[in-house]
Amino acid sequence: MSLITETNQQYYQGAQGFRGDNVKTSFPTTFNTDLILGHYDPENINYSLNNFKLYTSETGLPGEYEEYITEFFVVNNAIEFSNPPVAGLYIVVQLKKLDGGLYGNDEIEKAFGQTVEDNYGGYSYITLEDVIDNFMVGYVGSGKLIQRAKKSDVLFFAKRGLQEFSYDTLKSVKTSELTIPQNLTLPLPQDYVNYVRASWTDRNGIKHIIYPTNNLTNSPYYTNIQDSKGVPTQDNFGENVEGTSIIQERWHSNSNPDLNDYLAENPDTLGFKFRGNGDFIYGNYRGQYGLDPQYAQKNGYFNLNEREGKMSFSSGLVGELILLEYISDGLAYDTDTKIPKMAEEALYAHILHAVISTRANQPEYVVQRLKKERSAKLRNAKIRLSNIKTGEIAQVMRGKSKWIKH
Repeated sequence: MSLITETNQQYYQGAQGFRGDNVKTSFPTTFNTDLILGHYDPENINYSLNNFKLYTSETGLPGEYEEYITEFFVVNNAIEFSNPPVAGLYIVVQLKKLDGGLYGNDEIEKAFGQTVEDNYGGYSYITLEDVIDNFMVGYVGSGKLIQRAKKSDVLFFAKRGLQEFSYDTLKSVKTSELTIPQNLTLPLPQDYVNYVRASWTDRNGIKHIIYPTNNLTNSPYYTNIQDSKGVPTQDNFGENVEGTSIIQERWHSNSNPDLNDYLAENPDTLGFKFRGNGDFIYGNYRGQYGLDPQYAQKNGYFNLNEREGKMSFSSGLVGELILLEYISDGLAYDTDTKIPKMAEEALYAHILHAVISTRANQPEYVVQRLKKERSAKLRNAKIRLSNIKTGEIAQVMRGKSKWIKH
């Protein structure tokens, strides 16, 4: 359950105003975002931790606001002054914004950041912390199916449910804009679980999908240094000595602009190899029957280096701007994680079933009923979040009357 508590000015501009009366020292804010104060003094190293700036003006006219850098505090999202502001003083709390807000007079005074933008669209989500609190109120207590439950147990099952939902139900796909460096490798994002797709973008911002290497190459997990007999060597502690990957170096140094040209000139690379007696070694039909669709493209390739936790790209992509789409498990930021409200009921059903099914001496018919309810509500959540629009489907399908052969 939630209500809109922000005004239009708070939501769109990230600003909330007050007036001093020479009496009050505390001015509570009602932003959906919690105020973070590292320090009021710009000369202090913790000043950069602030997610807002405080401005004052005697007239309230544009261009006459100045940043307030005298001692003040934040207590429960309220601005606390050491002394009450004079009567009639205009006070504005400005959350950091991409354009710096309306109150700073120069680049230094403006509140640059993206705290305001992070809140856009927030009404369609609920935090995991709120889900847990709501569950404790609605499902636990005297006369309810769950008489008693520890909040820590509910938190555990809620996190597990959120993880499972993130893989195929929730909007858990994140995107990251990155530039491929000279070494052709990028570290995987901190909350990475699996990739969706990688694309490089041209000067018009149009995506060109980069495909995985599949059978072309791979990054080895172990790169043991061997002696002349091929036996891995060990260090003074008895552990195998690791070196750099020669396979990856060869792949990165590959300068073929179009891999298909290379494969066409070397059909035995992925095709059949015939022996003198007429037998053949099974490889791939590409060499005999034309292009293999998985290699019939010029956008480049990538592969995952699990050992180093990096993504490796082909040499033709150096310096390109890419868009990496990947899946997160939804738990990277603990209870501040956002859950779509359309899946809220499904998460309650998951927690309820998980709590009851792990307790001793529970009637099996109750467990099975809760399991069916969980499945039904999860299915409803998937349908709601699939965001299917019949008008968009019709537009895509116009002119698609051609038969497509597989």
